Amino acid sequence: MIEYRIERRSGVSTYQQIVQQTKQALRLGLLQPGDKLPTAREVVELTAINPNTVLKAYRELEREGLVEPRPGLGTFVRRSLARPEAAADGPLRAGLVGWVDQAREAGLEREDITALMASVLEQRFDTGVSASGASDSDDGV
Repeated sequence: MIEYRIERRSGVSTYQQIVQQTKQALRLGLLQPGDKLPTAREVVELTAINPNTVLKAYRELEREGLVEPRPGLGTFVRRSLARPEAAADGPLRAGLVGWVDQAREAGLEREDITALMASVLEQRFDTGVSASGASDSDDGV
């Protein structure tokens, strides 16, 4: 079962943190169709947030077709976002773990690594650079 961690100083709303963490668990295959999400009461007990915040997050996940409430039973995962290439135990994760370990050995802090990763992601995804390094607009001529 997923255990939500609320970062009160993150600048991200609490309900959005729940949505993001649930989606991350779905992407990594940590939550599978049929899995039950914690009840609002369980989340409130562990995080000391308002139950309406949890319900708002679950409603958003329901609108996106990711979960479904079952009256009297709870809220269950309806579909996965997992891709085999992004599995929590896959080779891409292992490579990333190695890279993060190298960055830490080089003296980078969490914030440094986050900034560097965000910069590379922005460059690679937002500027149209493909995985091969060629611009998507290159026509090979």
